[in-house]
Amino acid sequence: MNVLPAQDMADAVGKYFATAAQAREWNVETTMDWAAADAGRLTEGQLSAVEFITIIEDHLPGYFSLYTGNFPVDDSVEPEQYEHNRELYHFTVRWAAEEDTHARALTRYQAASGMRDEAGVRKALIEPGQGRFELPFDHPVQYFAYALVQEKATQIYYQQLRAVAGDPVLADVLTRLSRDEARHFTFMADVVAAYLRVQGDAVLDPIREVIADFRMPLAGTIRGYWRWALKIADTARYDHTDAYEHLIKVMNRAVDTPSERLGELVGFVDACRTIA
Repeated sequence: MNVLPAQDMADAVGKYFATAAQAREWNVETTMDWAAADAGRLTEGQLSAVEFITIIEDHLPGYFSLYTGNFPVDDSVEPEQYEHNRELYHFTVRWAAEEDTHARALTRYQAASGMRDEAGVRKALIEPGQGRFELPFDHPVQYFAYALVQEKATQIYYQQLRAVAGDPVLADVLTRLSRDEARHFTFMADVVAAYLRVQGDAVLDPIREVIADFRMPLAGTIRGYWRWALKIADTARYDHTDAYEHLIKVMNRAVDTPSERLGELVGFVDACRTIA
């Protein structure tokens, strides 16, 4: 794989950890007032949205294995790539811990608010959790470009769902999740920008492929995904193309003198945006 120099990855990882150190700490056990959680304050659409995002967040084992499988830290790769992958792994395990906390928080909310009992939540997560998550990418930049869009789109949706949430406890959970997703987006943006600086136009076609075929995680795994996605969009806007303007900003700021081909890609991404 045509990965970044290890130092560039280390710089992005170090920046992420420096930012994370300044973030507001929270944990599932003590931060939220679970005793006050009340699903009776939510609309049918909001209840459905909570179920949906719990499934998405709970698929963390699949997401984690995707990155560890494609960026292995063993003797299956050459030393230069191992060095890069080991730096990335520092981020990956931290990111996984934070995303797993999201899954636990949403599961706890469902049980505490009366949506389902704890055993019922676990059982509802089995079938989608066992589905395989795959991305058909050939270039390493594609994994970060995909995650850039996915993390920003998720952050935006959490903010919009929080704005209409009838239960203050759910709103609190969504606030904390959206802050984490914002930091995850920033890391992915830093890595994509580094690829553009280091490899230039060579990464433009791979990024274009990501956008041309983009689907949010589990779109092909969850039964009735598209009907469900449309339903939750009636509650709060759910459209991954809302993240495309942020990808455009990353591309425009990455290089001092944009090439004609980069301009064409920016135009393509902009044309893929959904008009509200």
